[in-house]
Amino acid sequence: MTQILEIGIQRFHGLVKSKFIRFILVGGLNTVFGYGVYCLMIFIGLPYVLATLISQILGVLFNFVTTGTLVFDNRDRRLLFRFVLNYLLTYFISIGANKACQELFGWNTYISGIGAMIVSALCSFFILKYFVYGSRPKTED
Repeated sequence: MTQILEIGIQRFHGLVKSKFIRFILVGGLNTVFGYGVYCLMIFIGLPYVLATLISQILGVLFNFVTTGTLVFDNRDRRLLFRFVLNYLLTYFISIGANKACQELFGWNTYISGIGAMIVSALCSFFILKYFVYGSRPKTED
């Protein structure tokens, strides 16, 4: 089974050369997971700050594996601490963006959650690329 997964991963890397494009694609999968958890938490009555925290915590392990493997081709589990620091930082970025979307645009917590995810995703790519996985700038990224 792991051999089949490895072949799939290598084909994905062969088809999508740019780390940024892979980040966007894998981020879609991670976003569906995280936003699904966020919506479930809002639905059961939790405030958006707690819903964001829970979705970040549950999503971080899933995201660590998918982002490390599918985007940066890195399976080094020792990077989990830096990866978690990225999510702590983007948690606060997300809370600020969520609050700003609600106050500036009058968006409800569902829609402002989407706006907050876009802002925090862009910040996250650069943090992951340069701090967590230590990639040097390349022209194809």
